[in-house]
Amino acid sequence: MPQLIKGSIEEGGRVVDDVWITVDTDDALSDAAPDASLLVTLALWQAHRAALRMRAAPVGVRIESADDPFVIRDDLDRFAVVAIAFLKFTDGRGYSIARLLRERYAYRGEIRAVGDVLRDQIFYMLRCGFDAFAIKDDASVDDVLAAYRDFSEVYQGSVERPLPLFKRRPAVPALATRPA
Repeated sequence: MPQLIKGSIEEGGRVVDDVWITVDTDDALSDAAPDASLLVTLALWQAHRAALRMRAAPVGVRIESADDPFVIRDDLDRFAVVAIAFLKFTDGRGYSIARLLRERYAYRGEIRAVGDVLRDQIFYMLRCGFDAFAIKDDASVDDVLAAYRDFSEVYQGSVERPLPLFKRRPAVPALATRPA
């Protein structure tokens, strides 16, 4: 069974089995078991929205970096997972999509990075709102988990830690002045 790395920076990552079935064709959708957790493409969601909304089993959607998350904003409460596909590791649009989902649309479900995701990107993806990562076949699980500990402190505010460092620091007492 495929595996995922899940968890926030504070929790650390953990390895879990990926129970979701990725569905990208009409035939695969009609063949899916009624109790299966389905991760469907945006096109399938749009084409079969009414039927998928009636499913008792969980449904998630996979969007590409060129897709606009605005089109799923009214259905976000229906998705247990939103998977954002990275066709190339150099395409940063997925970071913006994750941040929009968390901050503008208040999505609290799982945001999963899939596709061409490198270990060096994991920490930054966590800061943008991702909390799950599909492990590539050639990736080391230990190496991916180590990405959660790449930095002990960050300066900027982010989705996972909104206050910047200067607002998180305790107040420093004023220095006493010496008489002249």
